[in-house]
Amino acid sequence: MQAIISEGYVAGSIGRLTQLHASYYSAAHGFGVEFEAKLASEIAQFCTSLRAGRDGLWLARVDEIEGSIALDGSRATEHGAHLRWFITSAALRGSGVGRLLLDRALQFADDCGYDSVYLWTFAGLDAARHLYESRGFRLAHEAPGSRWGKTVTEQRFVRVRHS
Repeated sequence: MQAIISEGYVAGSIGRLTQLHASYYSAAHGFGVEFEAKLASEIAQFCTSLRAGRDGLWLARVDEIEGSIALDGSRATEHGAHLRWFITSAALRGSGVGRLLLDRALQFADDCGYDSVYLWTFAGLDAARHLYESRGFRLAHEAPGSRWGKTVTEQRFVRVRHS
């Protein structure tokens, strides 16, 4: 399956990104309505405030959106740029599209001059963690938390840009 990666919002992005995440995390980790509602709200808020040159949204599409990643630079000076909503559908997992999406977002962060990029995830997503660490992210914080509507071991990874 050959995916095309595009940049920017397209009609249906908010719903499809919510669907990809909610379906995967419900089946794989038991996340429920709290996760889906929070996710939909945050993606919608990001898409309505997305500013070219500061933020980025990349979509992997075949016939429909099958993967995504976003970079929120709105608080980059104070906290670093926030990497969010990184996922590929089962149809694309293992195809290298995830690496391409992550590399696009990190290149954008570097081009913007962001000193650091951070992301929140949770323990047990080993393939994603391996990919993050291969791109220079390091575990900065780990503790039990319930930001996703279920208690998990939350992890914050940070990548510091090297001059």
